[in-house]
Amino acid sequence: MTESGKPILYSYFRSSCSWRVRIALALKSIDYETVPINLIKDGGQQFSEEFQALNPMQQVPALKIDGITIGQSLAIIEYLEETRPTPRLLPQDPKRRAQNLSVLKQVGQENQLTWAQKVMRSGFNALEQILRSTAGKYCVGDEVSMADLCLVPQVANAERFKVDLTPYPTISRINKTLLALEPFQVSHPCRQPDTPPELRA
Repeated sequence: MTESGKPILYSYFRSSCSWRVRIALALKSIDYETVPINLIKDGGQQFSEEFQALNPMQQVPALKIDGITIGQSLAIIEYLEETRPTPRLLPQDPKRRAQNLSVLKQVGQENQLTWAQKVMRSGFNALEQILRSTAGKYCVGDEVSMADLCLVPQVANAERFKVDLTPYPTISRINKTLLALEPFQVSHPCRQPDTPPELRA
C-alpha cells in the first residue's frame, strides 16, 4: 500500500487481463494508483527484484490491496467481489451465476498471435450461441457481470487481430453497449498512464 492507503495496480495498458481488473475497480469506485509495467522493469528487459519479490509469477496484473498482493485477473476480481460486493459482479441467483461462469469460460481464454484468429473464432462461435440464451442488455441479463469484464478486452483483441465480427451480432451488440459505460471508458487501454502518445484517444 502507498502512504495514501490506495491500492496499487501493476499494469500494462494493452494487457486484456489488466483491463478486466481496471474495469472492476472502476465499477466498484475503488480509487487506486497505477504502476505501469515499464516502471517495474530493469532496463526495460526484466522485472525488478522488488516486483519479483512482490509477485513471483512475474505477470501483470498484480494488485496490492489490504496488505496483500494478488496476481491473476480473475483471482483479483473475485477478491474484490468478496471484499467489496457493491455493485455485484456475480449474479445472486445461482442459476444466473452458473450461466455467467459458462460465458466466462468462453471469453476468458488467452490467445497467442500465431493462432489467435482460429482460437478466437472458435471461442466466439460457442459464445455467440451461449449468449443467445443468457444475454439481456449484457452477457447475463441486464446487470454487468464478470463475463462482461472479460468480453470487452477479448473483443478488442479480436479487432486487433483482424477477426471478422460480422458473424457475432450478439457479441458485437453487447460490446458496443458496454463500451458506452464510463467504467469501460476510463479503463480503456487508450487512456492509461503508459499508453503511447500515438495510441491515446
